[in-house]
Amino acid sequence: MSHSPDVIVLFSGGLDSLLAANLLRRQGLSVKCWHAFSPFFGKPGARDFWRKTYGLDVHTEDVGEAFAAMLRQGPSHGFGKVLNPCVDCKIHLLRRAKMYMESVGGRFLASGEVPGQRPMSQRRDVMRVIAREAGVADILVRPLGAGLLEPSLPEREGLVDRTSLASISGRGRAGQLALAARFGITIIPTPAGGCRLTERENARRYWPLLTRLALPTSVDFALANLGRQFWARDREASFWLCVGRDKEDNERLARAAEAGDALLSLRDMPGPTALARGGARWPSGIMLRAANLTAACSPKAVAGGRTAAVCVKTGEEEQTLAANPERAAFFESPPPFGLVRDERRLRFPPKNR
Repeated sequence: MSHSPDVIVLFSGGLDSLLAANLLRRQGLSVKCWHAFSPFFGKPGARDFWRKTYGLDVHTEDVGEAFAAMLRQGPSHGFGKVLNPCVDCKIHLLRRAKMYMESVGGRFLASGEVPGQRPMSQRRDVMRVIAREAGVADILVRPLGAGLLEPSLPEREGLVDRTSLASISGRGRAGQLALAARFGITIIPTPAGGCRLTERENARRYWPLLTRLALPTSVDFALANLGRQFWARDREASFWLCVGRDKEDNERLARAAEAGDALLSLRDMPGPTALARGGARWPSGIMLRAANLTAACSPKAVAGGRTAAVCVKTGEEEQTLAANPERAAFFESPPPFGLVRDERRLRFPPKNR
């Protein structure tokens, strides 16, 4: 797209945002989509699929660092039931989308939000707060629920034909599926609300980063998505070990290693790859315990009933440790969600929304 688009559609990849783009595109408006991604949501690799399947021009943008900062300081509108900052998330995405709109000369924004679909961020009163705080109150069109909402400036000025928009509300998908059939959309995306921050298991993975690391980054949260997670504490220091569950995990952990990390693997038999974050600085006794745990995650090493050779590679240096395949209590799995929830309430008290 060489010319300036009329509208930038916040595009998650789900059916709602796809329909929003189509409703506006069918009015003859020039549409460009904006897709945000982070360790918690997004599919930047699907850009070609969206173009080929739906004919959409999609720009992708990494917002991971901003979301890591939001989690570190606590969202101003509070968390949902798990670790999800849904209201602050919407505000931030709209602000970033507005910046992109201005950079390409767009005239207004649109989203696939449906009133009443999500209890925290898609109540009508909250939707008004989100648009106001994001600075987009008069340039944001919500095509799927427009008939139930106050008209935006593009609708009032006739740039968007309000009578051609929808009046969908609630959590069902019947209205969206009927609209998709009307548009001839046969490849229906699965619901795209799959933010990892809404899931208890992922909250358990992320919480140690917020409580044990000084400044967890987007890269750290991406690493927390991989493999089996283990943490240990010795005096004031914390030790973070990620152990692969399968070949794909092993390969991804190997690619995730940074300067100062250590990669552990069994020398003479199949087994997991483990990544020790900052392992180059770990005391030798701690690294041996990590090697023991890595070996304990290999069924063949456990069945052998003897020490296993574990290679520890840090940069260009490599050593071999004789590991006992045992799961000692020193390294622990992330805390249960109940503990995460209780600690979260103490660290980030609930806020009025």
